[in-house]
Amino acid sequence: MTTTTPNEPTPLLDVRDLRVAFGAQEVVRGVSLRVRAGEKVALVGESGSGKTVTALSLLRLLPDARLQGSVRLDGEELLTAPQRRLRALRGDAVAYIFQEPMTALNALYPVGEQIAEVLRAKRGLPKGQAWAQAEAALAQVGIDEPARRARQYPHQLSGGQRQRAMIAMALALQPRLLVADEPTTALDASLRVQVLELLGELQRRLGLAVLLITHDLPLVRRFADRVAVMQDGTVVEDGTVAEVFAAPRHPYTQRLLASRPVRDVAELCPPGPEDEPVLALHDVRVTYPVPLPGLRGWFRRGRFEALQGVTATLRAGRTLAVLGESGSGKTTLALAALGLQPAQGRIEVAGQPWRGDARDRALRRQIQVVFQDPFSSLSPRLTLEQIVEEGLRVHAPQLDAAARRARVVQALRDVGLLPPQAGPEELVAWLQRYPHAFSGGQRQRIALARALIVEPRVLVLDEPTSALDVTVQQQVLQLLRRLQRQRGLAYLLITHDVAVVAALAHEVLVLQRGQVVESGVAEQVLAAPQHPLTRALVAGSGGWALGSTEGCANAGSV
Repeated sequence: MTTTTPNEPTPLLDVRDLRVAFGAQEVVRGVSLRVRAGEKVALVGESGSGKTVTALSLLRLLPDARLQGSVRLDGEELLTAPQRRLRALRGDAVAYIFQEPMTALNALYPVGEQIAEVLRAKRGLPKGQAWAQAEAALAQVGIDEPARRARQYPHQLSGGQRQRAMIAMALALQPRLLVADEPTTALDASLRVQVLELLGELQRRLGLAVLLITHDLPLVRRFADRVAVMQDGTVVEDGTVAEVFAAPRHPYTQRLLASRPVRDVAELCPPGPEDEPVLALHDVRVTYPVPLPGLRGWFRRGRFEALQGVTATLRAGRTLAVLGESGSGKTTLALAALGLQPAQGRIEVAGQPWRGDARDRALRRQIQVVFQDPFSSLSPRLTLEQIVEEGLRVHAPQLDAAARRARVVQALRDVGLLPPQAGPEELVAWLQRYPHAFSGGQRQRIALARALIVEPRVLVLDEPTSALDVTVQQQVLQLLRRLQRQRGLAYLLITHDVAVVAALAHEVLVLQRGQVVESGVAEQVLAAPQHPLTRALVAGSGGWALGSTEGCANAGSV
């Protein structure tokens, strides 16, 4: 429990004994938290611990929740404030950066228009001035070509660019308190450092207070002044970052700090020539039409080359990691490999090329995907059971309802979502839940179960652990390794997280602006990176000591 001394100044945000319930279930139980003006406080815990619910409750953004306790902003009680007052405070005094930008941004409007709309509504700026400030806000958070990006729609930006657009929107009004819910989830290591430095600079210059909701412990160590640790809806430990990281008192905090992706080198020997290729990319190129400035744009369109001649081979039972910054072309490469993005060159799955017609249906069972943003890839109209069994309805129509349900239950247990000892009634209750009823980490595991249920040979993992806390991330990586050994799965891993690459990958392909700038065996690339980008990514992650491949009969082969 956080306490205040008599001479301590009044905090900017003062939360006391906050309780949040949905129906009869209490999910936040007596949370007390204080954030002083100009202070950076991190709220840390596993998925489902109540971090995001606590953050959304501050300005009563959960209409179906029952709130008790006290939330004061500069001494003003918010839990009993009228809605008109709350609307005035939202965005102006307190701004939010949400965890999943694709669902928070409006898909029908360019990102610049969405930022300008905030400035017009809250500041009364004319259209031209609001647009100019929107472009400046995008430039401030490190988005390249802000004038062009401001006119693009959310789906035209990479995951990291969408996250930075959300940060730009939140900071446009210069609020006193910024509630950042996983603000760097979609960013690579180098950009993560840049965003933290940006938030730190704004915090110092504007006296901005930051409440950081995260599971990224290295980020907390680098950024925050104080940290509060949540477990099962309660704060189990709080204190300065130095105190908590040096001498954690609670067993749960000790477990979080001990969690780190682990590389089992004996399992991850480099592939040998006898291993079967299941995915082959030969001189793959992807181009997009882009508008040209001025009068030229009236008569013709330019071309943007997102991928420039990528060649790679993925063999059965192995993992090829595609590493790079946001916007480097990683996800474009994944979509091309999946046959979802038109591309030049040749792409073969299990020795068969994509044809672009009905003959591809059987081939699609061989290659499945787990997308970066699980909430936007899960239909909000379907239940958990309907989502996971969807692939079986297409690729295994001979199965009846009972057989499909058995396969669904097993897949969900394989990814650690269903309680292992759940009875029949509890299982049915879980299967009838909708995506919004799950945490971000749970939704990612649903996406993984949906991909695995049709037993593919290749799994494209687009940032598979970006939404997971450190302990669940470790569990998922262990699960992926186990499935790879048992089923001979091949993984095309799309990521900016060097820790995930170090834990899972056999080989690494480093992309920059659509070009391969470095490639090779994971041990060699990460231990002795040659290209400046690779060195920056490894350094931004804190560096990795990978050990050796001793014991591998084919160590060093490619």
